[in-house]
Amino acid sequence: MDMGLRGKTALVCAASKGLGKACAMALAREGVNVTITARGVDVLEATAAEIRAATGARVVTVVGDITTEAGRAAALAATPDIDILVNNAGGPPPGDFRDWERDDWIKAVDANMLTPIFLIKAVVDGMIARKFGRIVNITSASVKSPIAALGMSNGARAGLTGFVAGLARQVARHNVTINGLLPGPFLTDRLRGTSAAMAGKTGRSLDDEIAFRMKDTPTGRAGDPAEFGDACVFLCAASSSYIVGQNLLLDGGAFNSMLG
Repeated sequence: MDMGLRGKTALVCAASKGLGKACAMALAREGVNVTITARGVDVLEATAAEIRAATGARVVTVVGDITTEAGRAAALAATPDIDILVNNAGGPPPGDFRDWERDDWIKAVDANMLTPIFLIKAVVDGMIARKFGRIVNITSASVKSPIAALGMSNGARAGLTGFVAGLARQVARHNVTINGLLPGPFLTDRLRGTSAAMAGKTGRSLDDEIAFRMKDTPTGRAGDPAEFGDACVFLCAASSSYIVGQNLLLDGGAFNSMLG
């Protein structure tokens, strides 16, 4: 299926690995020119080379922290006339809200609410002028089903979701869509890392530990990042202009609701 994206330009944040990388790879396979950002230069350049080899797409790298003003400015300067923006940033640490101070909360809100909003602000008027824009915010399944230990993430990402719900409906008439992708457990370095730590305590192998953690998920497995990338492409497709302000949950059916 032709997604109508060939020749478009995308900025994919925090894309050196994990779900950001999967989105960049999937977009590049559709003929999109991608700019990818990350803080670590070696992993970022290796990812760019992998995407180029697999797709033949033009890949621009920008080293920096997208949650900072300088990081955002560098990414935007390297990517003129952005057609597709994929917002992504790591979440704040888990814990007990009694232990979090104001600075902890400000850092979480900066990374997971204000950074996407500032990037949207920077690109949305150009998208409106060109009559095409796709903005995808990678948030979390916790937006629909809060995780008690991730209170800062729950709050910051829910704030972004609420903001986008209003803005998406203001810009949709210009063929600019804003939607969310809400991941559950995917086979990323983060999942492997946390599973490895738990495996050290339980005595299970890494594969057995991941399988144990996924046993109550209806699919019985963790997600493949490539599946997430394909979902991102679907939301970005030229034919997806009627999908507005939605939050697509990819969690293998773990969230039990008739309304998704």
